[in-house]
Amino acid sequence: MTAAAPTLVWFRQDLRLADNPALHAAAEGPMLAVYVLDDAAHRHGGANRWWLHHSLAALAKALEARGAALHLLHGDAVAEIPKLAKAIGAQSVQAGRLYAPWARARDAAVAEALEAEGRKLVLHTSSVLLEPDRLRTGQGKPYAVYTPFARAIMAMGEPPPAIPAPGKLAGVKPPKGGVSLGSLKLLPHKPEPDWAAAFPAMWTPGEDAAQARLAEFAGEDAADYADGRNTPGIDGTSRLSPRLHWGELSPRQVWHAVAGHGQDGGRQTWLKEILWREFSYHTLWHRPQLPDKPLRAEFEQFGWQPDAKLLAAWQRGQTGYPIVDAGMRQLWKHGWMHNRVRMITGSFLVKHLLQPWQDGAAWFLDTLVDGDLASNSQNWQWVSGCGVDAAPYFRIFNPILQGQKFDADGAYVRDFVPELAQLPDKWLHQPWAAPEAVLRGAGVTLGQTYPKPVVDHAGARARALAAFADLRSGRE
Repeated sequence: MTAAAPTLVWFRQDLRLADNPALHAAAEGPMLAVYVLDDAAHRHGGANRWWLHHSLAALAKALEARGAALHLLHGDAVAEIPKLAKAIGAQSVQAGRLYAPWARARDAAVAEALEAEGRKLVLHTSSVLLEPDRLRTGQGKPYAVYTPFARAIMAMGEPPPAIPAPGKLAGVKPPKGGVSLGSLKLLPHKPEPDWAAAFPAMWTPGEDAAQARLAEFAGEDAADYADGRNTPGIDGTSRLSPRLHWGELSPRQVWHAVAGHGQDGGRQTWLKEILWREFSYHTLWHRPQLPDKPLRAEFEQFGWQPDAKLLAAWQRGQTGYPIVDAGMRQLWKHGWMHNRVRMITGSFLVKHLLQPWQDGAAWFLDTLVDGDLASNSQNWQWVSGCGVDAAPYFRIFNPILQGQKFDADGAYVRDFVPELAQLPDKWLHQPWAAPEAVLRGAGVTLGQTYPKPVVDHAGARARALAAFADLRSGRE
């Protein structure tokens, strides 16, 4: 009896064993798991790389416990995957489908190289609920508005059930040529500072930790999500976004876990966030210019005023607006930012400072552990008013009122901007307006211990509206 040919399982953004269709397709016979760090095709942000290191370590351990190895490679996947498939005699390469333009081009090249040798690349739906090409409007076009898109998905019924993790795998011995996890240099290394020093207190990457967090959130926290998601000073969000980005959890796993505990308003609100993520992938697939160009073409003529100093002040959390600075410092410290504050900081950059949204998107991709091309690009185009179904540009968040409304007790600002911790609540979100005696009593010296505002709110708002008016007049 002829032995079955091995299968190569190419892990990408699906770093899990449960509900992994690519792994499931290979689990009945001999197989080898591989991850290829392909810097030439895609540069992962620094925070993404930190997460990737620890998630790969967890994946390797989980595979080993089931009898398989994780083979690591560093180089051009278009060359490495066909070479590895040939080395182990694999007839097929199984992988989860990716949706970024660079990934689609790379997969096409890999498939062509494999086919030239009589092998095939099989792609599975792994990181979304529904393939973006399966859903169209009544006119046969891609959706450009979220609400009808969400209704269309909901009308299709519940997602299929998740696939259990395999109990045992018939691992194939990896050939020579693999690299160690440490050699990938995914973690901060000298001479750069250890910017991820505080990450471990916040995050534990890996599928087991992801499952534990999902169970914790779905069981109780999700019920309060509708209100809790707007208060950055409390632990009111799921913090599942990096786990979805790296595929430690699948969308249908989280959908069934949350929906399975009830249909209250909090859970329904959270499930709509999953559908917004789906909408982002739908948009990226059908409009691959999403990461670089405004989807509303008129915004290509918008009067941005690039300023390196203003951009740096925003990046460092030194704008003089406490809620903005707290968010940017949380981002740097933990590789993550509360969703409400992402909207506030994003609006501040593109409207108060008139900096190009692409600069903000690039900074977020570099510093977020959940830096995801589809979601990040869609959200920045939304807050900038230039994407599909975007917030109007003339809707400008007031950072003072936003702080007073969503951080009324100042817990968030005091945590991440400790130099303002002694200010009374009345002045915490506008320290420049506080009487001098109050500032002295709190140990605050504007311009020294805490910056003066880089722009005046009223003046910046007027300038943004004028820029938008110029854009509209240019269209008429």
